[in-house]
Amino acid sequence: MNADEIAAGRARWQARYDAARKRDADFTTLSGMTVDPVYGPPEGVAYPGFERIGWPGEYPYTRGLYPTGYRGRTWTIRQFAGFGNARQTNERYKMILGAGGGGLSVAFDMPTLMGRDSDDPQSLGEVGHCGVAVDSAADMEVLFDGIDLAGVTTSMTISGPAVPVFCMYLVAAERQGADLSSLDGTLQTDIFKEYIAQKEWLFDPEPHLRLIGDLMEYCAREIPRYKPLSVSGYHIREAGSTAAQELAYTLADGFGYVELGLSRGLDVNVFAPGLSFFFDSHVDFFEEIAKFRAARRIWARWLRDVYGATSEKALWLRFHTQTAGVSLTAQQPVNNVVRTAVEALAAVLGGTNSLHTNALDETLALPTDESAEIALRTQQVLMEETGVVNVADPLGGSWYVEALTDKIEAEAEEIFARIRQLGGEGPHQIGPMTSGILRGIEDGWFTGHIAESAFVYQQALEKGDKKIVGVNCHTGTVAKDLEILRISHEVELEQRRMLAERKSGRDDAAVKAAVTRMVEVSRTGENMIPAMLDAVRAEATLGEICDALRAEWGTYREPARF
Repeated sequence: MNADEIAAGRARWQARYDAARKRDADFTTLSGMTVDPVYGPPEGVAYPGFERIGWPGEYPYTRGLYPTGYRGRTWTIRQFAGFGNARQTNERYKMILGAGGGGLSVAFDMPTLMGRDSDDPQSLGEVGHCGVAVDSAADMEVLFDGIDLAGVTTSMTISGPAVPVFCMYLVAAERQGADLSSLDGTLQTDIFKEYIAQKEWLFDPEPHLRLIGDLMEYCAREIPRYKPLSVSGYHIREAGSTAAQELAYTLADGFGYVELGLSRGLDVNVFAPGLSFFFDSHVDFFEEIAKFRAARRIWARWLRDVYGATSEKALWLRFHTQTAGVSLTAQQPVNNVVRTAVEALAAVLGGTNSLHTNALDETLALPTDESAEIALRTQQVLMEETGVVNVADPLGGSWYVEALTDKIEAEAEEIFARIRQLGGEGPHQIGPMTSGILRGIEDGWFTGHIAESAFVYQQALEKGDKKIVGVNCHTGTVAKDLEILRISHEVELEQRRMLAERKSGRDDAAVKAAVTRMVEVSRTGENMIPAMLDAVRAEATLGEICDALRAEWGTYREPARF
């Protein structure tokens, strides 16, 4: 790019920056030195390829979505939390919000993630252990008691039974008197990543895609600020993928959901802004920064050039980040505070829109109040003390960062091409990327490549080529055992007791009629969300709704592979 084009870009950025709202804050260094809101090539100097870097708030968004960077708005501190029953988790949420958290993120227990009630025989011993138990809309009411759902953004990390859980969230907000059309938050819903990595599905892919399509239509029409899909790379990375695989598989899944929306006749400029992303931030500092920058650039280009989006917001890749759980160690767990801080800083320098920082004891148990507070304070130290919010994309133009961004992008593009090849030549029921993803799931292509990457890394650890402090190097320690949070068996007994009381106090005939009506709708082309909402309003439980759909659609069994 020549000097005149760069100067014109800087002028465009300046005009947008001047017109944007900025926070009332001190944007000088610790020593009081004034810093510019963005930096670029010196005036009058050409910079070949600068169009791939650009300016913050301008296509291809390599340097961020907003001209102000974090001077306009800092990232949202969104701590992931959930344990025991709804009342216990509600107390943790109030602690997080009271300590400065900006949004909520709900962790559900395994029975809920698998669409089963707490009294299901398969739930035995699991209720409340890896998240909060939610059996019905009544639990959701308790979960958010005293928290204004119309005034706080809420993320829910659940995919298989995401749609009925979302309906419970809506009914809880309805019972608070909220205007549902104004709700803002994110539902994970991403079923592709379940088959690829996490393995928490209910049905075959096609029924799940039916529900997701209905959800996209409903939110676009009724709750325009709500994001019905958070496409997750986090679980793909935690399963052992490389950074490039995490990026490519996640964006490919996102393209699949774009194709799903288009196949429903939805306007990409309307529904694409409702897609958000969820990435892992691992411990290799610069690789993660480059991954985030490449993600924005790839998404903007594909949405514009492949899927025909024309609105700016449709080209924006907005993402939440969680620090890498898999990087935490049970050995010398206090070291996890350092790992988390480094990973969080990488996410911030990569331009994350919201962030969860893991607690130091999460390899051993759910976080205690103290470790959860340390995790929260880690973000606040970065935000308030380090000066990283003063300059947009401060590493932009670094030879290393730009080369690494280009390299990860190139690897991702090679993977996209292979996925599309898996789908074969058209016609495709939904779209070519979707066909490739479904074939890759069926053939074990994704899981095979992730397993190979995990094996290569494990070999490097065992040889000592890769180091983990406290595990294969620097193993001596004076640290003492941690006090950890333990979930009492009484939580499960109490949850089952409350569930029995609620079932005995409801109108069973109304429940049965509403669930039957929902199944009847599933056999038509009608949107299922209104009928599911009616079932939830009648206090149908999550297990009852999901079991009715299992009876209709069957369950998915992953093929055995050797």
